[in-house]
Amino acid sequence: MTLIDGKATAATIKAEIKDEVERIVAQGGRRPHLAAILVGHDGGSETYVKNKVLACEACGFQSTLIRFEDDIREEELLACVSRLNNDESVDGFIVQLPLPRHINGQKVIEAIDYRKDVDGFHPINVGRMAIGLPCFVSATPLGILTLLRRYNIPTSGKKCVVLGRSNIVGKPMAQLMLQKQWGDATVTVCHSRSKTLKEECRQADIIIAAIGQPGFVTADMVKEGAAVIDVGTTRVPDATRKSGYRLSGDVLFDEVAPKCSYITPVPGGVGPMTICMLMLNTLSAAKGEFYGERVRK
Repeated sequence: MTLIDGKATAATIKAEIKDEVERIVAQGGRRPHLAAILVGHDGGSETYVKNKVLACEACGFQSTLIRFEDDIREEELLACVSRLNNDESVDGFIVQLPLPRHINGQKVIEAIDYRKDVDGFHPINVGRMAIGLPCFVSATPLGILTLLRRYNIPTSGKKCVVLGRSNIVGKPMAQLMLQKQWGDATVTVCHSRSKTLKEECRQADIIIAAIGQPGFVTADMVKEGAAVIDVGTTRVPDATRKSGYRLSGDVLFDEVAPKCSYITPVPGGVGPMTICMLMLNTLSAAKGEFYGERVRK
């Protein structure tokens, strides 16, 4: 069994990004600029945005954090999005989710200029991704694909089961694993209503668990030699921790790991790659590219 070290891989990629940024600056260019909008004081969002700011520093980016209280009116938030769309000094920006209930999150996402949508959530980016056109791919699926490639885990022709159908992970992950230029795999999507979920998993060469249920994937669901990617990051109570909780993945790690050829831990697997891919998308936005294709004059 090989443990897939997302933390170390992310550190390597961020160092590669920083080297490229320094070359751009040395040639007279400017540093990529990522902005983040944070509404309210959700603990998970606070931590995530803080880590994004630290990642910007590690990559040599400029970063801006724009904060609002959770009683902000939707019109005010949309006005801020419009300002960032028109700010030529900002290459990409994200609106940290979730948003307060009185704000239509989808409306906010659709208001973002898709050329600055480094989260990859805008319908134009999602649509381009679905038909294999250059785009900003959402960070978590892109991070998973990058781990598979960096660890030389074969995907072409393999049977891949994606557990979960969210717009952020499950659906784009299935699309990308299906496409020839990405995963080139045979893909099955399972979810809470799937009648043959365990049987599908037992046939899978690759399981990508993004179902949001701690310890959901057990040893009897995994065949010998499978690669297992655990996307789950659920906070569960733990009185032995100073924080009072620990992060739990969707995979029962100690039970499943001995059967795997490769497996990601939680924490330290997919999580660090998500923020790293956001940095990669921001670098592409600063260069005016979707992975090499010019997107603005």
